[in-house]
Amino acid sequence: MADIQDLRDSYRSSKAQLLASMQAKGTSVRGIRKLLQALARNADDTLRLLWTHAGMPAQFALIAVGGYGRGELFPFSDIDVVVLMPDGTSIDQQPDLKRKVEDFIGQCWDIGLEIGSSVRTVSECATQAAQDVTVQTSLLESRLVTGARKLHAAFQQRFDAAMDPRAFYVAKTLEMRQRHNKFENTPYSLEPNCKESPGGLRDLQVILWVAKAAGFGSSWDDLARSGLATPFEVRQIKRNEALLSLIRARLHLVAQRREDRLVFDLQTAVAESFGFTARIDAKTGRVMSRSSESLMKRYYWAAKAVTQLNQILLLNIAERLDPNTPPPEPINERFLNKAGMVEVASDDLYLKNPHAILETFLIYQTTVGVKGLSARTLRALYNARTVMDADFRNDPVNHATFKQMLLQPEGITHALRLMNQTSVLGRYLWAFRRIVGQMQHDLFHVYTVDQHILMVVRNVRRFFIPEHAHEYPFCSQLAAGWDKPWILYVAALFHDIAKGRGGDHSELGARDVHLFCKQHEVDVEDCKLITFLVREHLAMSRIAQKEDLSNPDVISAFAARVGNERYLTALYLLTVADIRGTSPKVWNNWKGKLLEDLYRATLRVLGGRAPDAAAEIEARKREALVQLALAALPFEVHKKLWDRLDVGYFMRHDAGEIAWHTRHISRYVGQGKTIVRARLSPVGEGLQVLVYTPDQPDLFARICGYFDGAGFSILDAKVHTTSSDYALDTFQVVSSMLPEHNRELINMVESDLTRTLEKAGPLPPPSRGRVSRRVKSFPVAPRVDLRPDEKAQRWLLSISASDRAGLLYSVARVLARHKINLQLAKVSTLGERVEDTFLIDGPELQHNKQQIEIETELLEALAS
Repeated sequence: MADIQDLRDSYRSSKAQLLASMQAKGTSVRGIRKLLQALARNADDTLRLLWTHAGMPAQFALIAVGGYGRGELFPFSDIDVVVLMPDGTSIDQQPDLKRKVEDFIGQCWDIGLEIGSSVRTVSECATQAAQDVTVQTSLLESRLVTGARKLHAAFQQRFDAAMDPRAFYVAKTLEMRQRHNKFENTPYSLEPNCKESPGGLRDLQVILWVAKAAGFGSSWDDLARSGLATPFEVRQIKRNEALLSLIRARLHLVAQRREDRLVFDLQTAVAESFGFTARIDAKTGRVMSRSSESLMKRYYWAAKAVTQLNQILLLNIAERLDPNTPPPEPINERFLNKAGMVEVASDDLYLKNPHAILETFLIYQTTVGVKGLSARTLRALYNARTVMDADFRNDPVNHATFKQMLLQPEGITHALRLMNQTSVLGRYLWAFRRIVGQMQHDLFHVYTVDQHILMVVRNVRRFFIPEHAHEYPFCSQLAAGWDKPWILYVAALFHDIAKGRGGDHSELGARDVHLFCKQHEVDVEDCKLITFLVREHLAMSRIAQKEDLSNPDVISAFAARVGNERYLTALYLLTVADIRGTSPKVWNNWKGKLLEDLYRATLRVLGGRAPDAAAEIEARKREALVQLALAALPFEVHKKLWDRLDVGYFMRHDAGEIAWHTRHISRYVGQGKTIVRARLSPVGEGLQVLVYTPDQPDLFARICGYFDGAGFSILDAKVHTTSSDYALDTFQVVSSMLPEHNRELINMVESDLTRTLEKAGPLPPPSRGRVSRRVKSFPVAPRVDLRPDEKAQRWLLSISASDRAGLLYSVARVLARHKINLQLAKVSTLGERVEDTFLIDGPELQHNKQQIEIETELLEALAS
């Protein structure tokens, strides 16, 4: 046992020294491979000594497989080995032999070698490889560590003879496609897996696997010698492989475990291990960019290059494996159609004729049956990047080609995505290049800026496709009457293009798109509209979600801002596409309703109908009476309730809500009862809840406390007090429970909330919900803004903070404590961030000292 103890100390000491050198900031991407090989050699040496110590039979062999078989080992990766036995051997029938094998494996674990082991004969290896492509891949990279060389050679000969290169290629490419689907087919995930994500190390390994299986070589230099890769491509591959390897190794060291995901919790620490630091504005002290952003941008650029090179080399290998491909057909004198792929007629086409670069994507858009670019074309584009310089960007011929692409009736989204994948889009639109791979730390964008922009372009495009009309019916209806879709495509392409530069990205983007329009000879009126859309792309969302849409002054001011129906329609379509392009979690039907309500109200004003509160109220009352008549309610049953309601109530509720309230409340007016009714929300998700009860100072807080404890999120609250001091409040709430449980939820809310409001006593303390990992990594600094409205009669309270359970209830408790009356609440959750707006009044708001006290308590509530 003394020998084993010494071996353990020696192995751990050697590994610790290697890990220390790997962690040193001076470690270059060039040196990482040597360190990974040194870790593998250290394991090799230790395994050989253990093999001898265990007295393993001379006719057995120990072979390394998988990543360890490549002769490289990451800090906390498994050491995969096979104890290879001659055919006919069975350790189950030989107790002494079985004990030796078990002792060997146990001692490996004892000294700290985390091995993944299997014990097989040559025939068993061959059988398992034939049945499972994963086993076949693992054995493909086998090498002898110690033991019988002849046995390993026999295994290798049998394995090679059974290999079917074409079948293996198909299996690995299908496996890669499934893996990419798992990661949403993008290298730009905000928490990518640097091994498995598209553009990760696994994509490079797939190339070498299929090349080795086909006999084309087992290293990047072999691929260059066989003509499958150019020397330039090999240099690019080695550089990006080394960077990804160094990131993965540092990630293991920071996590102190096998961790291949660049999760938010670890990104900063990994970035700092590379020497990246946050960029601080010297004047304001504001963080301009985090250290993690610098790391992730480097990662994304490497992953993008790997994605391109993986596609080029795999297509080349496929052509070698299938030499009987039909000859290409000419498209024009510069391009060919090769089995549905656009192929350049000559390798130096782009160097001789740079105009053909953008023409490639126009051909891709307009040629029937074409589904991608060939390996030869991808390679030519990859090698022609230096041609795409300032002269290329300023060339009128290229401007005309790009504009022609935007004018095509279809294929615009696919063409722009392909341009981005091949790095052409960022080289043609230099402003776009700056946001490729740029993270967004606002907790609701789940895509990098370039991917978000292309998602918004896709969403706009879908408005104009009849097959997608069911997704956005109103948007599709408006799009059907829109004459120039390309205007919206350009606005979508530029709306966030200035993110991360500092300053107002809307204003900076408006300048960029104005220059684009000038260069591309866009008509003056169209240029004005596009510039307006980029500058104002956040306005409609902000007003719809934060301001009181029942206030005629709000609608009039917004109508003056947009100016005419054409501008309003374009801004509405861009706004919906933008919100839908941030994250699947951000959009909901309630936000859709708010935007549509704002659009329709503004359209009426632009059509010449000045806001007339009296006429609007009468119209709503008439429609509500019709609905009440259909419900067979007694004549004039509404009067007792309606006489106690003021103009504000009728302006804030539509006819359907007024009829619903009247139907359930009219018989109980003035009786002192608490009435709670719930129904499926008319906007399509969640519940709408009505509360009618004698008013009390902490009523809103009690209701929020109930919803918080019951697991509901409040999307919207309309709070009204009747002339007889009754509260008539309406809430839009959603729950994580499945829709099929809505009937049970309705019954639960009606009974439990009624009991909660009838029960006296102090307000319960707010729950302390768990904060998500993203919030921990990118906390939002709490913000409170309290200011009088335009008429100085009420106050607007805006809060911003990281979301957590109990947050709204904590805010409501502060308001209740200071006897603040709430008239309207708009709750907007953007991923893990909340942006809430309240319309309030109360005597304490008239005094500066109390105002400061309220704001201080609110900040404490948001931060706790």
